[in-house]
Order: sequence, then structure tokens, then C-alpha cells
Amino acid sequence: MNQLEHLNDALAYIENHLDGTLDTDEAARIAACSAYQLKRMFPCLAEITLSEYVRCRAMTRVAQDLLGTHEKVIDIALRYGYESPRAFSKAFRRVHGMSLSDAWQLDAKVTLHPRSY
Repeated sequence: MNQLEHLNDALAYIENHLDGTLDTDEAARIAACSAYQLKRMFPCLAEITLSEYVRCRAMTRVAQDLLGTHEKVIDIALRYGYESPRAFSKAFRRVHGMSLSDAWQLDAKVTLHPRSY
């Protein structure tokens, strides 16, 4: 397996662990490098840091869950690893530029961050 395939496998692992269960050491093991190397290499490939990528991708999924289901906000927040509604709300606003209540309005346009390849 070449390095690019290892990185793609690591990215698949990251995508499957956006719920707050991501283990950077495990992602690095899958990528066949150290956690330090993965964190240094990731911005060169994705043009965004690994931590920011995880935050933005998780908030993209959060927005899809909020707008596509009738789940309670607290249930979604807990699923993505947020321990308080306040922290969840702040993170949502930071990524999407709007409050949770604004996101429920019909014309709301949330910022979606696509998966990197």
C-alpha cells in the first residue's frame, strides 16, 4: 500500500470518528506515520489543520442533523462530544456564523465543509 492509500484510509477513519471519539494516534497509525507527522502533513494536503478539519466536518454533520431530523439539540450536542449546550452553541456559531435558532429558519444557509480527498 502506498502513502496516499494510507492517508485515504486515515481520512476515512477520521470521517467515521467526527463524533468526538477521534484518536489522533490511531489515525496516524493508519496513515503509517507519527501523530506529529500527520498534523504537519495534513494542512499541506487539505489546506486546513487537522483539528480545524475535524471541527468543520463535525459541524457540517451537526447542521445536517439539525436541519434534517427532529432530534433535540442536546441529543445532537452529546452525540458530537459536547458536554454543554453553551459550548455546542458557541462552536456552531463559530463555524456557521449563525445561532442554532437562526439555522432553523427557512432561508438559513449554513456553511458546509466537504470531505477532503
